[in-house]
Amino acid sequence: MNDKNEEHTMLSTPLTPAFVHGAAEIETTERGLRPHRLPQWARTQFPDPHLLMMEAQPSGVRLELTTAARTVAVVTHPSRLAYRGADRPRGSVDLVVDGVPVASSPLDGGDVVLADLQTGATEFLPGSAHTTTFDGLPAGEKRVEVWLPHNESVELIELRTDEPVAPVEQDRPVWLHHGSSISHGSNASTPTQIWPAVAARLGDVSLRNLGLGGNALVDPFVARTIRDAPADVISVKLGINVVNLDGMRLRTFVPAVHGFLDTIRDGHPTTPLLLVSPIFCGIHEDTPGPGAVDPESLGTDQVRFVATGRSEEQQQGKLTLRVIRDALASVVEHRADDVNLHYLDGTALYGADDAVDHPLPDALHPDTATHRIIGERFAAHAFSGTGPFGRTTARGTARR
Repeated sequence: MNDKNEEHTMLSTPLTPAFVHGAAEIETTERGLRPHRLPQWARTQFPDPHLLMMEAQPSGVRLELTTAARTVAVVTHPSRLAYRGADRPRGSVDLVVDGVPVASSPLDGGDVVLADLQTGATEFLPGSAHTTTFDGLPAGEKRVEVWLPHNESVELIELRTDEPVAPVEQDRPVWLHHGSSISHGSNASTPTQIWPAVAARLGDVSLRNLGLGGNALVDPFVARTIRDAPADVISVKLGINVVNLDGMRLRTFVPAVHGFLDTIRDGHPTTPLLLVSPIFCGIHEDTPGPGAVDPESLGTDQVRFVATGRSEEQQQGKLTLRVIRDALASVVEHRADDVNLHYLDGTALYGADDAVDHPLPDALHPDTATHRIIGERFAAHAFSGTGPFGRTTARGTARR
C-alpha cells in the first residue's frame, strides 16, 4: 500500500456527510467538506483562534464505507500549524480494514501557518491539495475506515476507488470523550495510534473525540456540546490544561466542574459518565502553572515544557496536579447519588513509575508507545465487563 497517483481508471464518489463519522458537523467550503468537532454555535460564541484551530483538526474523525475496492484514494487540502525552530512531523491518513489498522500515509502540501513561539507572530504560506492512495486492499466486500489526521485540519475534496462504495450507518455504541492535547493525540505518530483511538478499537465502540489541545478548560460551551450530542458512554478528562494556563484557583475549579457535570446530566441523566484526572506529569505534580516552552530547547531536536509557578503558591489556591486529583475525587464523592458517575485516577493510566520507563519526550505529552499503553489501560478499565462502560458497550462486541 502506498501514496501515489493512480495508474488506472477510478470511480469518483461525491463525499457527503453520510461518509463522515466522529464530527459534530460538516462545513461546505469552496473546495469540499471541512469536518468540525465543535458545532457552529460554539465556534461563534467563542471564536478564539487557538480553539478554532484545535477543533478543526479532525482527531478521531474518519470516513467509513463498505466496498469491494482494492484501491482507495482520498483528495484533501491540508492546513497545519508549524513553529519556527521546532520540527513537527506532518499529519498522516490511516487506513483501517474490518477493524484492523493496515496502513498509514503522511500528508504533503497544503497550507501552513508558521508561528514564532517567542514573539507570537504568524505567517501564512499557501499550498496545494494532496492525494492519499492506498492500494492492495483485500479482495471482497469489506468495511473500510479512512482516519483523518489528528494534528492537521483538512478539507475533503474527492473520494476515488476502483469499485463502488456505500457509506456505513452508525452501528456501534458511541463513546464521547473530552480531554486535553493528550486526548487530542499530541506526540502520537498517526491518528489511529492516539490513545482514545486505541481504546475505542479495543472497546469496539464508535469514537467521538473532543480532545482539544490546550482547551480542556471546563468550558460551559463544551459541556453543552456534550449534553446535546448522541452518546452511549461519556468520559471527561480534566486538569492539566487548567494548570498549564493557571486559569483557575481551587475555589473556582471545583464549582466549575460540578457545573460542567450538571450540564452534561441535563442531556444524559443516566448515561455512564467517567471523570478522569490527569496522568502523571512531573513538571506540574507539585508546581503550579503557567506552563511555558523552555527557551533553551528552541532550535534543538526536542522542544520541552516547564512549569513557571512556585510550589508555595498552592497556599493561595493555585492548582497542581496532585491538588486537581484530590479535588476531582472529592467531586465524585459529593455526587454519590449519581450511581452512573465514576472516577478514574489518571495515574492508573500513566504514573510515576511509567515516567521512568516511558518518559514524556517534551515533559508534557506521551510518545506513540505510551499512547498505546494509556489506551490499553483505559480500555481494560472502562470497557471490561465489570468496568463503568462494560454493560453498556458489551452489545457492540457481537456486531463485529
